[in-house]
Amino acid sequence: MKLNKLLFPVLASGMLLTVSCEKDNFSAEQEEAVVAKEQLSFVPNEVLVKFKDGKASTKARSNALSLIQGVVVETIQTSAMKSANRDEVLLVSSKLSTLNAIAQLKGVAEVEYAEPNFIYHHNATSNDPAYTNGTLWGMYGDATTPSNQYGSQAGEAWAAGNTGSNTVYIGIIDEGYMYMHEDLAANAGTNPGEIAGNGVDDDNNGYIDDVYGWDFDGNDNSVFDGIDDDHGTHVAGTIGGVGNNGTGIAGVAWNVKLMSGKFLGRRGGTTANAIKAVDYFTGLKQNGVNIVATNNSWGGGGFSQGLYDAIDRANQAGILFIAAAGNETNNNDSNLSYPGSYTNSNIIAVASITNSGGLSSFSNYGATTVDLGAPGSGIYSSVPTRSKGQILSGYATYSGTSMATPHVSGGAALYASSYPGATAAEIKNAIMSSAVPTSSLTGKCVTGGRLNVSGF
Repeated sequence: MKLNKLLFPVLASGMLLTVSCEKDNFSAEQEEAVVAKEQLSFVPNEVLVKFKDGKASTKARSNALSLIQGVVVETIQTSAMKSANRDEVLLVSSKLSTLNAIAQLKGVAEVEYAEPNFIYHHNATSNDPAYTNGTLWGMYGDATTPSNQYGSQAGEAWAAGNTGSNTVYIGIIDEGYMYMHEDLAANAGTNPGEIAGNGVDDDNNGYIDDVYGWDFDGNDNSVFDGIDDDHGTHVAGTIGGVGNNGTGIAGVAWNVKLMSGKFLGRRGGTTANAIKAVDYFTGLKQNGVNIVATNNSWGGGGFSQGLYDAIDRANQAGILFIAAAGNETNNNDSNLSYPGSYTNSNIIAVASITNSGGLSSFSNYGATTVDLGAPGSGIYSSVPTRSKGQILSGYATYSGTSMATPHVSGGAALYASSYPGATAAEIKNAIMSSAVPTSSLTGKCVTGGRLNVSGF
């Protein structure tokens, strides 16, 4: 779906309310009112601008920027953009308000799109002991002990010998994660093209010493920055907490390699950094790293052509984009919720269910825009904790579609380990076709069912 470019999309009752150039002067108060009404947020006085590939001269670009009294803050040209023969995206600081700047650029022929730099937030509300004592209900199934038929059935997959593979990589686009956590360290993936600590961009992807991934929020290679990275660490544990180690929890995939594309910081994350994070994993895949899927437990903002394009580049590289449906008790069919509501074919949008099979009270849903449900209420997983000034391995229970999504990402890892070389479309089809019909999800998602990884 290609929505009209150069229009600021505001979601209102399922319709696209656009800012046209007929009214191109918005006061700060009007802009704030639009944002507050639609619960969207973006970085003030910043615009993402994409000129048409090969069709904008230096003079045309300069003229366009002068219209909005704009200065280029950052030129975003990832290796994935270069591979797709796409020109850069410019992050521009304007003396005009965001909406005014976009309206001014609407009539410029050389501009492909101009849009806000939206701000996103994570979708959480806030012999392995937690498996054997009944805590990890999301991993259970009808034939497991303990038993819970509404879990992901991961226990049955393990019993059949499918615990994953260390040749399969999952990218975590989120906060950073505690890769040295006692239940994650053995599954912490590293970039095979990078030599740690030599201060050189060994694989020529634009990032120096990106061993465990990259922090796009901080623009450095430190992907774990302390206890504020709890959400990303919780997600990581559900995907790939080490199993059968007698410690803490077990993830859906006991054996998997996790890498971080950190773009959420204390104030959330921006569209600009989300684009870079998605393209980062596309670039790794193009360099031979077996990135099967990215986990995206975050949301917010309106439609972004730049982010849509990045997800499409991931699709062309064969990477699934597994996304949280959102936590607003919203029907996404009538009121789209991004990024899960993008129409790229590699997206799997995930709703949350409870341990009794009900749709979680907070979960978004959508008969055509949400794909399936997965355990998301009361999910116990890994987190960093602090004690006496030390950062330690800990565990906590969170709820949200953020917690449902990594169950599906773990399922993708299990399938890819059983069927090396499977395409993104084949993995998505396997996840969708194996969903178990569930009454609470009838008419609420595409499959009408919940995640079932027992056959992977």
